[in-house]
Amino acid sequence: MDAPPTLIYLLRHGAVELAEERRFIGHLDVPLSPLGERQSAAQATRLRGTRLAAVFSSDLARARRTGEIIGAPHGLTPLALPALREMAMGRWDGLTAGEIRAREPEAFATWMSRIGEFPFPGGESVLDLVARAWPAFETIVGIYDGRAVAVVAHGGTNRAILCRALGVPLRRLLAFGQDYAALSVLEHATGRWRLARLNEPPVL
Repeated sequence: MDAPPTLIYLLRHGAVELAEERRFIGHLDVPLSPLGERQSAAQATRLRGTRLAAVFSSDLARARRTGEIIGAPHGLTPLALPALREMAMGRWDGLTAGEIRAREPEAFATWMSRIGEFPFPGGESVLDLVARAWPAFETIVGIYDGRAVAVVAHGGTNRAILCRALGVPLRRLLAFGQDYAALSVLEHATGRWRLARLNEPPVL
């Protein structure tokens, strides 16, 4: 009999207080907005019938709170892992794209043309992100082999995990949509990953 697959319910955190301003928030610890709370609750309702063995999240408040909402119907408290944080965006943290373009036009143009390669000034690159997030993800998968787990992280983190799992070059990072509170599902069986769902929004 074939062993059961490992299922990873990969979620981005819900909308945050700064969402309308479209700021780079990276490691800034901003809370969920009321909309983000509702989005997270909608996904929790969606996953209520799923037998989750555990919930993991980034240790940043927006992901941790989303994880709490997802885990509540299952009696699960999220285990918060700093390794699942969003990329550190250095001196661009807290700024809008317009503000960055005005202050550092050449650096911003280079960053835009080399997504996945060029690091945030004073922050991390995608390779840095993969180097810390992927080992943590692999550890989760190893511990919960054959079971279902929710992982709540960030747009950049989730995209990096998806690229690494599916063998997609990191320069294609933005090919994977990751909207607020959206759900993607990765299935691991016989040593291979399969993408079962991608970027499914909450139904409010």
